Amino acid sequence: MAGPTPEFWQERFESGQTPWDRGVVHAQLQLWVDGGRLRPGRVLVPGCGSGYEVEAFARPGFTVTGLDYAPAAIARAQARIDALPAALKARCTLVCADALDWAPEAPVDAVYEQTCLCAIHPDLWVDYAAQVHRWLRPGGSLFALFVQAQRPGAAEGLIQGPPYHCDIHGMRALFPAPRWAWPKPPYPRLSHPAGMAELAVELVRA
Repeated sequence: MAGPTPEFWQERFESGQTPWDRGVVHAQLQLWVDGGRLRPGRVLVPGCGSGYEVEAFARPGFTVTGLDYAPAAIARAQARIDALPAALKARCTLVCADALDWAPEAPVDAVYEQTCLCAIHPDLWVDYAAQVHRWLRPGGSLFALFVQAQRPGAAEGLIQGPPYHCDIHGMRALFPAPRWAWPKPPYPRLSHPAGMAELAVELVRA
């Protein structure tokens, strides 16, 4: 299989080698909620890691599922959720599974994509994009933070990561119209403490 294995991610979480982890919920999530783009409903967070966003979605009333590859990540997220009041905890579900194989019981209203796509080897991106389309109900939204992590070897065609660089034109090919409705650029560019950046884009599933 191309790309990092579950064992790779398990070791990273067990050893604390998680430089992508801000230690807090992503500010863009709150901007989407406050701006009315994200309204309480059923939301999926693939690659949920430590579970900051799972908690953040539960607080305003979302029913949220956090999905991750590594048991150590789910254990971190579970500890966070277990500390919540019972009413919030009841809104949260955590699943340890491969995003390329797993399916929810019913399509969700929104998918919050922050760290999953960039952690998957690009050879598998077409499969992942198909999964995202299946996860969402028609008219549902993909709230994506596309990681900008271009390295020097990209000029020679090297695939370097994780995180893998999510070139925005490549993302348009991966999530093409008319299967997805794209907003007009430019897209907000957000800095990351690890020296990367992210482009914030909301796509709507046809």
